[in-house]
Amino acid sequence: MHPHCSSDCWEIRDLKKTGNSDVTVVIPALNEEKSIAGVIWELKHLGYHNILVVDGNSRDRTAEIAKDFGASIIVQNGSGKGAALRQAFNHHGLNGDVVVMIDADGSMNPKELPALIKALDSGADLAKASRFLKYGYSEDMNLIRRIGNRFFLMLVNRFWSTNYTDLCYGFGVFRKDSVKKLYPCLKSKNFEIETEIFIKAKKLGLTVVEVPSIELRRRYGKSNLNAIGAGLRILRTIFRELIDGYQTRNGKN
Repeated sequence: MHPHCSSDCWEIRDLKKTGNSDVTVVIPALNEEKSIAGVIWELKHLGYHNILVVDGNSRDRTAEIAKDFGASIIVQNGSGKGAALRQAFNHHGLNGDVVVMIDADGSMNPKELPALIKALDSGADLAKASRFLKYGYSEDMNLIRRIGNRFFLMLVNRFWSTNYTDLCYGFGVFRKDSVKKLYPCLKSKNFEIETEIFIKAKKLGLTVVEVPSIELRRRYGKSNLNAIGAGLRILRTIFRELIDGYQTRNGKN
């Protein structure tokens, strides 16, 4: 069973500004011209200068603005958040020992990164943010998303004997060698990538630690997430992984 932090294990309210040249921050972005500058500025202000934006062929100035603020840009092949992350995980620009995934809409607070990275320093392979540990919460989760997250959590924790408290939240940090282990196994093209990552981490025997996080409201515009469509894809991903595991145990391809 994967450990998660106890309620008093991490304190995210008094974080100091911490820079780390060994960290690469990956930001999938699609039509986020109003938010991307603020996210990059905050990361750089905290000392994270190796920033890789995966532009999903935005129709606005997202890529141009990100470049102007000093981020490296790669143009996504295809579409979808999952495809963007998989492309980034296989990119030569992942320098250093730590890889961060964070959204471009300003809903995830870069000031929480030191607590996540500290979990890696304590021996974790992957540290994932949780909105449902003590000191964590969401300012932007409606009832449908909350019910869906709990349902998917119940399935994943039961099927894989994990102890996750949050599943559909793409804010986390990885050891680079863990990214190399995960990348060949990942298939998801869209928002279900987060669920797949945490299931595959368990399958690969990676140590996953959860750290409390406060999800903010996105700064501008509307989310690219379709809750019903994403939910169906997450459910399909869970049962695909369950079937694949069953076939592997029984010697089937």
